[in-house]
Amino acid sequence: MTGVPASAANGSSGAQGAPASAAPGALSDPESASASASVSESESVSPSVPESLPEAVAYAVSEGGPAIASDAGSGVASEAGVKPVRGGKLAAAAVNEASVWNIANLLTMLRLVLVPGFVALMLADGGYDPAWRAFAWAAFAIAMITDLFDGHIARTYDLVTDFGKIADPIADKAIMGAALICLSSLGDLPWWVTIVILGRELGITLLRFLVIRYGVIPASRGGKLKTLTQGVAVGMYVLALTGWLATLRFWVMAAAVVLTVVTGLDYVRQAIVLRRQGIAERRAALEEAEA
Repeated sequence: MTGVPASAANGSSGAQGAPASAAPGALSDPESASASASVSESESVSPSVPESLPEAVAYAVSEGGPAIASDAGSGVASEAGVKPVRGGKLAAAAVNEASVWNIANLLTMLRLVLVPGFVALMLADGGYDPAWRAFAWAAFAIAMITDLFDGHIARTYDLVTDFGKIADPIADKAIMGAALICLSSLGDLPWWVTIVILGRELGITLLRFLVIRYGVIPASRGGKLKTLTQGVAVGMYVLALTGWLATLRFWVMAAAVVLTVVTGLDYVRQAIVLRRQGIAERRAALEEAEA
């Protein structure tokens, strides 16, 4: 069944039944059921124009007809004079917009939920019990691992949503900030380390927003290495390590602090260059327009 019913044999213009969907489970506009296409009585056979957005798109592709899906998704027009489908914009949005409840966003939500759980485990029994610290490390490790995958999954499978764009960086900063503040409050990590790392993260985030009108500062390899080193170092501090492992975590944290400062200065340099280029391009465009 093609989804385009033929007219009655006596040449009447009325369609005898509702057109079938273009594909099983296709989304149709509930308001478009009241719309009908008028066909000239002089035509002996004339296929009826599908009334819903997905059916009209399928009809235009399969039949080579004149139906056109508008870019805004507001309706479908044809040479036969069919009016735009009401509610078509909402139907197109429902088809094209990735659901908020996708795997990438669920991983981001999991990280957000893990933050208070991590803090509770970290501070349980005074914050120095090795068993509770081990549970806290497990929560922190899960959060860091999901951070490696949610963004990749969203981009690979086209699951990017506005919620993910906002919640993902918040979740990243929240779990790292919670760990650093807990470690410093327990005396395991100097406060200046926490201030340097968190100050850099918040400062670069603010800097990105300030220069967004001129362009986007891409994530560098140094920034990714910094994130990995920070995660390993903080994870080692969360565990109750002694001996040579305690010495090793000190040097890993030192490397994380150095990468934090160096990559932060590099982002500042990129922001300055990007702003200068943007201003120069705007001036050139204005001079060209005036000329």
